[in-house]
Amino acid sequence: MADYDYENIKIEKEDGITWFILNRPEKRNAMSPQLHYEADDALEKLQTDPDTKVLVLTGAGDEAFCAGQDLKLYFRGTADDPVERAKAAHASNSWRWRRLSTFPRPTIAMVNGYCFGGAFTPVCACDFAIAAEDAQFGLSEINWGILPGGIVSWNVADVMSYRDAIYYAVTGDIFDGKRAEEIRFINYAVPKEKLREETIKLARKLMEKNPVAVRFTKEAIRAARHMSLEQATDYLRAKSDALKAADKEGGRDEGMKQFLDDKSFRPGFEPYKRQAG
Repeated sequence: MADYDYENIKIEKEDGITWFILNRPEKRNAMSPQLHYEADDALEKLQTDPDTKVLVLTGAGDEAFCAGQDLKLYFRGTADDPVERAKAAHASNSWRWRRLSTFPRPTIAMVNGYCFGGAFTPVCACDFAIAAEDAQFGLSEINWGILPGGIVSWNVADVMSYRDAIYYAVTGDIFDGKRAEEIRFINYAVPKEKLREETIKLARKLMEKNPVAVRFTKEAIRAARHMSLEQATDYLRAKSDALKAADKEGGRDEGMKQFLDDKSFRPGFEPYKRQAG
């Protein structure tokens, strides 16, 4: 665990789940430049970590997932240092979007409390998102006389409907986990006392699936949704061929054998039975 010894994030591993925890609870887990550097470094290492079957992103403590960028340290603290500002901005966008959105294992955002401003980006970057019903979401930048910068506006315009993105970005209104589910910003909301339990349940469901098929499927969904029909047809054909070549488990052949020959597999009810190991 020495490789993951950080001050502003915590890495905890349990039964194939890696908990990636923003660890500044006294600041509602607001993101400082140092947190960005640590998070970027940790995700780079975790993407090849064999013990990480599913990655869960959350915030330390009961109060906040992440309150966005640390105004004092990220903005004011780098205002007179353009080199540091550039480094911090690069690390910020790197881990919150590039590394998370392309992470080779399934990723889940577990939103346990306040989620404001720049925290929307990692929620959008994760493959799945579950929130406490009383979690509080807000694009509060408008109240500071600014817009949701970085790539936040791009993220919310992609994940939210146009009407919801405009409404919450321009009004700055806060919405809770139940509303986040209604507008499909997250997959679902649960009572806070069940949040961890439900997150683990989803993680275990994902770990039952063929890991290569899961990776290629989530990559295909992210890529194909912005393609034309012709582009998607070519891309998905090539992606399917690549999956078959990369899958050392031979999931397609094994699934067909269990369905057609052994009569032990019912697609849509459960995944085919994978070999241990």
